[in-house]
Amino acid sequence: MEAGLHPMYIGDEGDRQAHDLLVGLLGREAPAGDAILSEEGRDDLRRLTNDRVWIIDPVDGTREFSERGRADWAVHVALAIGGTVVAGAVALPARGITLGTSPVPPTAALHAGPPRILVSRSRPSHHAHLIHDAVGGTLLPLGSAGAKAMAVVLGEADIYAHAGGQYEWDNAAPAAVALAAGLHASRLDGSPLRYNRRDPWLPDLLICRADLADVSLRAVNA
Repeated sequence: MEAGLHPMYIGDEGDRQAHDLLVGLLGREAPAGDAILSEEGRDDLRRLTNDRVWIIDPVDGTREFSERGRADWAVHVALAIGGTVVAGAVALPARGITLGTSPVPPTAALHAGPPRILVSRSRPSHHAHLIHDAVGGTLLPLGSAGAKAMAVVLGEADIYAHAGGQYEWDNAAPAAVALAAGLHASRLDGSPLRYNRRDPWLPDLLICRADLADVSLRAVNA
């Protein structure tokens, strides 16, 4: 971060420049006619008539990105076909890591201790506490949705339950990568995640180890 620049300016510029870069790359590399849904772009509802839609979050965790020394922010790019994510990648630039659906992320070593449950730094989810009450374990605060989801993929955590409100761009790429890695990814009621809907609001999410899915879903739906 350049000295003297306000964090809000850093965040806004990061969002803008990353959006322009990703949209430009997709315009050159993706098949002609593909639609784009971006957090930082104008939502062209003509995407609803397109079977193929790229869903991007140029900077997931703008606040973390703008804070000096933070690594818990991400960049999301996903492709949904017929409402289902079929490919995606999540970059953690501050860590020099990119995880995607091809190649499939390596299987993380199984954590032998109590489950590690990720929560927001600022607004811990009530549902995360319900899961904690059911399985025990520890609550770990972390920044962006992408950073949390990739912590589960990397084996640094075990459960990420979110109910505080998200949009499709917040979780499309994380869900694609998690599913490719053999993890569970769904809504908190257990239903599949669906994309390219008229209203991109997608408020809840569960990404976790497959062996912890049933107990987590029971905890939040009791």
